[in-house]
Amino acid sequence: MNIPTEISPYGPAATAGQFRAFWADAFGEGINNQAEIEALVTATKAAHANAIVAQVVRRGDCFCLRSGLPVNESIAAGFDPLQALITTAHGQGIEVHAWVIANAMWNSTSPPKDPNHIFNVHGPAASGRDNWVMTSSNGRTKLNDDWMLDLGHPDAAAWIANAATSIVRNYDVDGVNLDRIRYPDGNLASLVSSWGYNPTAVARFRAETGRTDTPSDADPQWTQWRRDQVTGIVRRVYLESTALKPRIRVSADVITYGYGPATTGSWENTRAYAEQLQDWRGWLREGIVDTAMLMNYKRDSLANQHQMYDEWNEFAKDNQYRRSVAIGSALYLNDIASSVSQIRRALAPSAAGNSAIGWVGYSYRTPDAMTDAGTRSGAVGRAELIKALTQASQYDAISPPVFADAPVVPAMTWKTSPIFGHLRGTAVATDGTLLTGVVVHLVEASSGVVIRTMTTDGTGWVGFVDLPIGTYRVTTDSLRVSGGVLGQTTVVAGRVSLLGAADPSPTPTPTPSPSPVPTTCERTDGPGIAAPAQVASGIAGFHASWYGQSGYSTLCPGQTATAVVAYYNSGTRGWLADTMGQVAYLGTWNPEPGQDRASTLGGNGEAGSPNTGWPRYNRVAAQPAQWVGPNQVAWFQFTIVAPSVPGTYRLAIRPLVEGAQWMEDFGVFWIVTVRAS
Repeated sequence: MNIPTEISPYGPAATAGQFRAFWADAFGEGINNQAEIEALVTATKAAHANAIVAQVVRRGDCFCLRSGLPVNESIAAGFDPLQALITTAHGQGIEVHAWVIANAMWNSTSPPKDPNHIFNVHGPAASGRDNWVMTSSNGRTKLNDDWMLDLGHPDAAAWIANAATSIVRNYDVDGVNLDRIRYPDGNLASLVSSWGYNPTAVARFRAETGRTDTPSDADPQWTQWRRDQVTGIVRRVYLESTALKPRIRVSADVITYGYGPATTGSWENTRAYAEQLQDWRGWLREGIVDTAMLMNYKRDSLANQHQMYDEWNEFAKDNQYRRSVAIGSALYLNDIASSVSQIRRALAPSAAGNSAIGWVGYSYRTPDAMTDAGTRSGAVGRAELIKALTQASQYDAISPPVFADAPVVPAMTWKTSPIFGHLRGTAVATDGTLLTGVVVHLVEASSGVVIRTMTTDGTGWVGFVDLPIGTYRVTTDSLRVSGGVLGQTTVVAGRVSLLGAADPSPTPTPTPSPSPVPTTCERTDGPGIAAPAQVASGIAGFHASWYGQSGYSTLCPGQTATAVVAYYNSGTRGWLADTMGQVAYLGTWNPEPGQDRASTLGGNGEAGSPNTGWPRYNRVAAQPAQWVGPNQVAWFQFTIVAPSVPGTYRLAIRPLVEGAQWMEDFGVFWIVTVRAS
């Protein structure tokens, strides 16, 4: 697990404002139609709140039209709840945060109607790697009525990350909010997780650790491996979302079961860390969430739960590191007077003087215990809650009211005035295959010092957060990488740099001589080209949108480099490797060298092309993963070689599904400058 340089656990310097929000769940009134949306926004404004955390991804589908996920079956044709909410809320100065349920798959005996829903394609009826279902050590495949995604399955993990970032890419949301980003309840013993035994996940664990057994629930290595899978998804969502929108707020809804660390003895002895495998303190420490939203759901009338609530609040306020926390309370478990008391305590400083940035209430639909019990309507309960928050009332003897003012949302200074940058990329072996579950090192180029160590995920993706500006190399001890260098890039403040390609050939070392040594030709790599702010999604059939690439290379004659070009599957059909009519390639295109023509920059040795390991002389690269589903990103890698004559060379490429069709032409090309040696 990556741990950055030790820093104070306390929160950042206070900024003006206070975050105030309702969670608006998708199990009742909220965002189902325009009238509900207008009522939600009106109530939020009346409560002097400034944000709505709206549940848009519930069980593998979306209350939206442009994410590429199946649209929730309850939504009227043509209506886009998320877009309608954004338009209405932004018109009132209220932020919208897209709430995404990470591990939910389905919970009905009737399957989803959409054949492309993950339950239909990767549910219990699927076999082998196509099956993404979370299973337990004693063979359960669901918890109560819920089928869940196994977070240790590489394709399921990539799907979760892509589902979240597809919303960031295609909607003007102010934040993305991850929920149930953890292993589930229903465990066989206290402080152990009994889940995560999908066969593909277990096989990954064995491959990465060299073990051959099936680990027990409490096996420490297996437990930490599963915890790292959760953290890896959060890290990927954070970096990919920030790359798309540098000032977006990435948040997570985090567990506060039972007593806090003050009573359990340490963070590691809490259920959140030991049983749900959700190291949210570690996420704050590493900087891979902007805000942890505590689900601090306790009944204030019970003395033990009152204590639990206060313990968790105190711990969270004193463990914000470089990021922030907002305290969430359970409106539905409490009467209104108790909720107001909890809100006041949530906003008060800790004994050490540290404050949360605000409060989130669960939920808009059930604003108090009476509403939850069905003894009064949500509208009546909300009216009473709003009065208690904003006016003098029988619910609260303290003056002024807790939400007497209407502040702005506090700025994220680490994003609005950044001093650090970030890095992300995909680790590729010399032979072009992905390096999954491999340890890589982040090396400061000027000093050669290793400053971070990380393990690539199940698709070869890796990322580093909060790096001082400068140039870095990423290296590995894997024997599958010639020279051990995966790439190099320059990190700039406030941006997510893309790992550039490495030169797999060794750098020539001049022979010592008493006479002056002539300057040797050295290669350079330009900065990576980031993804566009928005791409198409959910187009019927086979489609691909350009999604970014590593920087253009300047090479010496005969020198080689590995290029990376990313495409987003913007269609409704997935790409399946080694299957004619379904497998995706990059092909040579116009104007140089021309459609299906050989290039001087690479090939397989046929048709006059140099042999750089391409699938064919006119097929630059094949899809890197066995399956690239809708809304997933494929990072195509290929080797190029510099011709012997100095100059500037171009390679135009276009994606295609072999045996079916060419996909969109975005005018993608690769430029290689060859300098004199």
